[in-house]
Amino acid sequence: MPKRHASSTGPNEKLNPTRRVSVLLPLPLGTAYDYRQPADMELTPGDFVSVPLGRRQTVGVVWGEGDPAGIEESRLKDVAARLDCPPMPEETRRLVDWVSRYTLSPAGAVLRMAMSIPEALEPAPPRVGYMPAEEMPDIRVTAARKRVLEAIAGGPARGATELAREAAVSTSVVTGLADAGALMRVALPADGDPVAEPDPENPGPKLNDEQKEAGAELAGAVDGGFSVTLLDGVTGAGKTEVYFEAVAAALRDRKQVLVLVPEIALTGQWLTRFARRFGAEPELWHSDLARGRRRRCWRRIAEGRARVVVGARSALFLPFSELGLIIVDEEHDSSYKQEEGVIYHARDMAVVRARLGEIPAILVSATPSLETVTNVDSGRYRSQHLSARHGGAEMPSVELVDMRRNAPPRQRWLAPPLVTALKETLEAGEQSLLFLNRRGYAPLTLCRGCGHRLQCPNCTAWLVEHRFSGKLQCHHCGYATGLPKECPECGAEDKMAACGPGVERLAEEVTALFPEARMSLMTSDTVRGPEAAAAFIEAIANHEIDIILGTQIVAKGHHFPMLTLVGVVDADLGLMGGDLRASERTFQLLHQVSGRAGREDRPGRVMLQTYHPDHPVMLALAEGARDRFLEAEAEMRRDGGWPPFGRLVALIVSGRDEGDVDTAANALGRAGPNSKDMRVLGPAPAPLAILRGRHRRRLLLKATRDIDMQKVLRQWLSRVRWPNGVRVQVDVDPYSFL
Repeated sequence: MPKRHASSTGPNEKLNPTRRVSVLLPLPLGTAYDYRQPADMELTPGDFVSVPLGRRQTVGVVWGEGDPAGIEESRLKDVAARLDCPPMPEETRRLVDWVSRYTLSPAGAVLRMAMSIPEALEPAPPRVGYMPAEEMPDIRVTAARKRVLEAIAGGPARGATELAREAAVSTSVVTGLADAGALMRVALPADGDPVAEPDPENPGPKLNDEQKEAGAELAGAVDGGFSVTLLDGVTGAGKTEVYFEAVAAALRDRKQVLVLVPEIALTGQWLTRFARRFGAEPELWHSDLARGRRRRCWRRIAEGRARVVVGARSALFLPFSELGLIIVDEEHDSSYKQEEGVIYHARDMAVVRARLGEIPAILVSATPSLETVTNVDSGRYRSQHLSARHGGAEMPSVELVDMRRNAPPRQRWLAPPLVTALKETLEAGEQSLLFLNRRGYAPLTLCRGCGHRLQCPNCTAWLVEHRFSGKLQCHHCGYATGLPKECPECGAEDKMAACGPGVERLAEEVTALFPEARMSLMTSDTVRGPEAAAAFIEAIANHEIDIILGTQIVAKGHHFPMLTLVGVVDADLGLMGGDLRASERTFQLLHQVSGRAGREDRPGRVMLQTYHPDHPVMLALAEGARDRFLEAEAEMRRDGGWPPFGRLVALIVSGRDEGDVDTAANALGRAGPNSKDMRVLGPAPAPLAILRGRHRRRLLLKATRDIDMQKVLRQWLSRVRWPNGVRVQVDVDPYSFL
């Protein structure tokens, strides 16, 4: 089966009369394979088909016509079957091709992201439901059976699992009642209950004049073809309610809507707002969903029954047949960048998807990325700005706590001014948030005898103590072990000491200072999944918690009416290291977490503990000078030719054998392009020089904006051969430099 370039054909085109078709498989392959189309089978581009591959059958997608210059048709293998599933839309296939070319990833690897639920390609199996029998037979009614009969009485037919869960019995009790004639078996819809459609005419909240104007502009863009609009506004300005106007316009046109969010586990308040505005909930898409629910979601999207989908970055590759609008909420968030497998940025690919489908995209943020701001300034993107908080709420005051002059007591981390503010807030019956973007109890454990530091055996990273779970953990590879009683280096007992604060250690200090306060932790270790997050957020909103201790997951988009004080324990934390975007990301994160304070009629107060009160980031936060900070950051990047005014591509060379990795990295360095418009930096050991047991070296290609980086990279990589066991990963437009 000869290979050919993977390039998709348009929708519903009859394929060539020679009956040779090209099929792309969801495997790490850069090309499609040719197969013979049987005489009794009609195929169009996008059809899901079963084909032989070696000794097994696999499922792929018809990508277009086969290569007429390939091997004789008689030697090709036949397509085995066409699956009973809506074809993959043309725009999705074009997106797969585009992402493959841009990221230099095999097209099959990108396709795999669009086929993440293989079971969705087959019709759902029939479902059996249960209802009360017309006449109750004379049977022995146990307590368990009684609960089932009470649960089903007067309600709709339900499946055995759902009914058993409601009655707190095993499914065998349900099926036993059916076998005894007390319940009737009936057919249920194969794909679950009918989907409740959001109603665009459902009345929404009253908008002020500024919000109405912005909402009308966004709604008007829905019928205007491709466009990108930045919805920029201060925290608490009601950006969500404003872009709901565009969602309503798309729904009126019977179009589908995709809303991307960076933290799907923290969408509880967003979902509540959506249901209140549209009278129904959207479809959810994220990795924490059960596979059965993801299967139903994928199928409903493909069939056009799911009208609005809110999801994580992978939702971009779902098979939308009638997509009319894409919204990227918190567009600046770095979690939109996928760092493993196919490396891509979901915000940028969302813009590409909008362009391919000739539909609008809306990027939403109170702290937009410099890339997006630059696109607005150049006229490539439109913008709408909301200047005031909704309902007349004032922006919080921001105070810099100079830790050089207000040092906390030894082995304490809260400065006296912040402790005083916490006390005053508690006495006023209001809530406080302490923010420290460091999970666990302590970031480092060392021996007080010999100075030995406990390091991950698989990574160049210190082990983080998690005292609540009694473990030392690596936050990069997941390695975990118990805290040793004696030093593994010198053997001294009881000499291991925790150094520095994590949120768990901060919790000890808060408990000691305010034993009467109701305190709770909000981190990815303590809040797992959307349901737990929703329960936690509801507890805060109901004022069941006085002091919240949180990492970055607490910074995003929440509205807590009684929260009036935000204290950032280590505002300098994100400024460490040589990351190109360190200042920008720190400003964004601290601005977002500061925005949690004073959201309604109570004034808010923010206190940033810093050892660098004169740093541009701290001054910009204290003075509310976001635009001035962005202008200074842009000038620095422009002068150095850094993104978004220049181009970067990272090459990460990794392998188990350090010598082989160095050989490959040095060979790449010698073969790299060099001119006045391009230069190669490196190779050099990555900051995480060992990750998951693999040695790592990095090279960075820096170039001007007009360089075709993909062409340069293909030529560069084609000139070098590296040992087996060495992997070279390409990261176009890198965000992480670890």
